[in-house]
Amino acid sequence: MTGQVEELDRPAETSTGDEYVDLTPEYAREIFDALGGGEGTTASELLSELHFADIADLLGWASSNQRQQLVELIRPDFDPEFLTELDDDLREEVIGLLGTNVVAEAIAELDSDDVVEVIEDFDKDEQRELLGALSDIERARVEEALSYPEYTAGRIMQRELVAIPDYWSVGQTIDFLRSAKSLPDDFYDIIVVDPRYSPVGIVPLSRVIRTNRPVLVRDVMESDEMRTVVVTEEQENVAHIFRQRDLISAPVVDDSGRLVGVITVDDVVDVIDEEYEEDMMRLAGVGEEDDLSSAILDTTRSRFTWLLINLGTAIMASVVIGLFAGTIEQLVALAVLMPIVASMGGNAGTQTLTVAVRAIATRELTSTNALRVVRKEVAVCGLNGVAFAVLAGGVTWFWFDDPMLGVVIGIAMVINLLFAGLFGALIPLGLERAGIDPAVSSSVFLTTITDVVGFFAFLGLAAILLL
Repeated sequence: MTGQVEELDRPAETSTGDEYVDLTPEYAREIFDALGGGEGTTASELLSELHFADIADLLGWASSNQRQQLVELIRPDFDPEFLTELDDDLREEVIGLLGTNVVAEAIAELDSDDVVEVIEDFDKDEQRELLGALSDIERARVEEALSYPEYTAGRIMQRELVAIPDYWSVGQTIDFLRSAKSLPDDFYDIIVVDPRYSPVGIVPLSRVIRTNRPVLVRDVMESDEMRTVVVTEEQENVAHIFRQRDLISAPVVDDSGRLVGVITVDDVVDVIDEEYEEDMMRLAGVGEEDDLSSAILDTTRSRFTWLLINLGTAIMASVVIGLFAGTIEQLVALAVLMPIVASMGGNAGTQTLTVAVRAIATRELTSTNALRVVRKEVAVCGLNGVAFAVLAGGVTWFWFDDPMLGVVIGIAMVINLLFAGLFGALIPLGLERAGIDPAVSSSVFLTTITDVVGFFAFLGLAAILLL
């Protein structure tokens, strides 16, 4: 068959590109053992087999002393891109070990968006020193990016792009791509602009290759499918646009609609990962800067505030218990059983809360469907409450040989799970409406409510029905 692109029965050919060894705990242990035994040459050879992203991971696994040794080994010939793979605190430490002169020369090889990522957390003086190795044009691009607010499209876009006028033919475009000396290292779409340098469409490279040379670009470009992003757009919204439209790249424009950069899907993947990590950390009451490489005092300080808030909410729950101290004294079984009610409510509420926070982040939960979602979550928790009321009531009856005690814990279980479902959905919605990130403090409010309601319902019913 002629014109066949691929022959399925052809034996697979060995790749001629660089092949890297996967970083495993065993491989890392070999490197650390070589460092510990003073075998720097062996460790260096093992390091040379790793991809730069794996080297970044290895530095995160290493102790402070091992990290210094590793940095000295990679100093003569390291891939600058590995700096973009490091966590913020670790990156600052590694740059300090490498020295700003070495790093300044290295970042000259990076795209502008990667340079911004590497240096944005440094103070102005250090930024100027690092930018000194860049050309005037590159330095101006990076400085412009740093002038935009954090977590916006202007910070994550790259200035290196391919833009052509809409009156060019496909042949002119191909000739330009072949002769141009300053194309981006990787690009997927060509941006088509009008005389005002505003994007009017995009042309995938694959379409350019398949189209005859005389055809005009404007006749094959995608205009309806193109989605531009304003330079001040929040990066979380940019990630939503890419996810919703299945984009590979998107032009970035300023307030006047003029093309200033492009965002590619690899940057959006990093944003999605960053936003996910941020929400997970906040739900647990842990700061964004809290990671395994942070200093002990910094980590302690970042967690102290939330633990202090939790102490306050725990005291509120204890006050409720104190109101029924006489009831507990008369029936000791209540002290044994009341943590069950609070715990079940907390877990059920956390399930609802997690689903709600995620749905808000992905824009699946909005004011238009909020009532339906709240009703559903209350119904789910109510049904689970009835089921576990029967189970907990039966166990309590069998355990303490008191059927009324089983009824009390069963009713309290239903009440608390209903409140858990209701507030597990309402709290993040309320915080979102108030302009507060629902991942920040939802769990603290929810835990307080389920503890207070659980203790009050269980001990209050016991005081009414048993004593």
